[in-house]
Amino acid sequence: MSKKRLYIYDTTLRDGQQTQGVQFSTAEKHRIVAALDALGVDYIEGGWPGANPTDSAFFDEVGQTRATVTAFGMTKRAGRSAANDDVLAAVLNAGTPSVCLVGKTHEFHVTTALGITLEENLEAISSSIAHCVSQQRETLFDAEHFFDGYKSNPGYALGCVKAALDNGARWVVLCDTNGGTLPEEVGRIVREVIAAGVPGDKLGIHTHNDTENAVACTLAAIDAGVRQLQGTLNGLGERCGNANLTTLIPTLLLKEPYASAYETGVSPEAVEGITQVSRMLDEILNRVPMRQAPYVGSSAFAHKAGLHASAILKDPTTYEHIDPGVVGNRRVIPMSNQAGQSNLRRRLTEAGLEVETGDPALGRILERIKAKEAEGYTYDTAQASFELLARDELGCLPEFFEVKRYRVTIERRKNKYDQMVSLSEAVVVVKIGGEKKLSVSDSLDTDGHDRGPVNALSKALAKDLGPYQSVIDDMRLVDFKVRITQGGTEAVTRVIIDSEDGSGRRWQTVGVSANIVDASFEALLDAVRWKLIRDCGVARAAQ
Repeated sequence: MSKKRLYIYDTTLRDGQQTQGVQFSTAEKHRIVAALDALGVDYIEGGWPGANPTDSAFFDEVGQTRATVTAFGMTKRAGRSAANDDVLAAVLNAGTPSVCLVGKTHEFHVTTALGITLEENLEAISSSIAHCVSQQRETLFDAEHFFDGYKSNPGYALGCVKAALDNGARWVVLCDTNGGTLPEEVGRIVREVIAAGVPGDKLGIHTHNDTENAVACTLAAIDAGVRQLQGTLNGLGERCGNANLTTLIPTLLLKEPYASAYETGVSPEAVEGITQVSRMLDEILNRVPMRQAPYVGSSAFAHKAGLHASAILKDPTTYEHIDPGVVGNRRVIPMSNQAGQSNLRRRLTEAGLEVETGDPALGRILERIKAKEAEGYTYDTAQASFELLARDELGCLPEFFEVKRYRVTIERRKNKYDQMVSLSEAVVVVKIGGEKKLSVSDSLDTDGHDRGPVNALSKALAKDLGPYQSVIDDMRLVDFKVRITQGGTEAVTRVIIDSEDGSGRRWQTVGVSANIVDASFEALLDAVRWKLIRDCGVARAAQ
């Protein structure tokens, strides 16, 4: 039996941009389009031409894509013809092969929001769709508030859908605009729409996530017969967001009954890149990726409990519903105070430390981790600090250098422009092979701006490590995260630092103290020591 074709319509650049705090530049839009096109979606909605300069510039510069680029707009306004409506003209002037027009299908919105009669709204839908079709554009109709409208007046909502189809619309997209319809209702209403004579292969679904059911509602609509699904990368969208394509696409390709019954434009090879696409979007938005995101999150295949990790080592299918590699993700066995020896031995092996089962050191390491986490440390992601702790307990932690003391000062003073500015300075004294070295550094960048005490400390620590200097010269701090683990006057600060070197290798370290500078320095020190172990080995450590 041949598979049914599903069409994926991405609206990240339009509906996704309605997310609070999200605004794409034209260059960012083109970068996202390239990623979506490589992924294999069928439609890319680029925005609303004329609504803002960025959207207009995007359509002026859009290049060739395999996917069909679509311009978004609305049906004509009452009191004028479709040919003389300037908003509709802007959509057509974008020059895209496809256009999507949103129109009202809920009588309440027609009479209250638009302030026109039900008949005038039907005429606006009919003439707008007919006009776009006459311009040789593939035309979609977004039936706004369809599910609420259908529940209020099914005859009128269906009439709007049929008006669009009768005038040449390729797709009519049933929209759960307020996001309050549940999956059972969506499935039932879609079936009733199809039973009323609307072909399923002309129907799409557009859901919002206000009840955390956008993906489930989309799947219910597919089960009921729709053949186009709309969504956004990472579930961006107004209020609680839209159906998340980084969840929907892998589900359709990898989970039954969808994998056997349907096909999409996304190949198994392309879906291996979906984790990278998801994280690319977060990078563009300067947002921290959601760890618990299905399929693509960094914790999606993390196994913290010792019982789980032990079973995973024997057969990954015991606690994983798919192989992480098929979506470009990876398995993580974090260390924590819930960890057992299976987790521990796995993490030690990943660090290049082989310890026999039953070695008393395993128990000591676990107890030390539990004690440290009670103080506020976390080793779930700080693999480098975990390795140093384990090496110390195993007696194989080299002392490349010893920190004798450090000091940080922060001063407010006037610059040459008579403006009050901050300046941070740090002094670090280390002992290497019997010789003391004192390094001083400030926190000013090349433009003369103060980058704070941690920056000054980092520069001073890495300024002169004698025989090891060339090893750490390509290190840089790429992320710095602070969390207060207790409140009030007893507050404890946890600092997690991400470091990277010239090879692209990245590692995390953690420091904890009531003093943020001390916590930061501890994490910085771990980062340098881990780098030296990796690139120098144990044998070259100074005595």
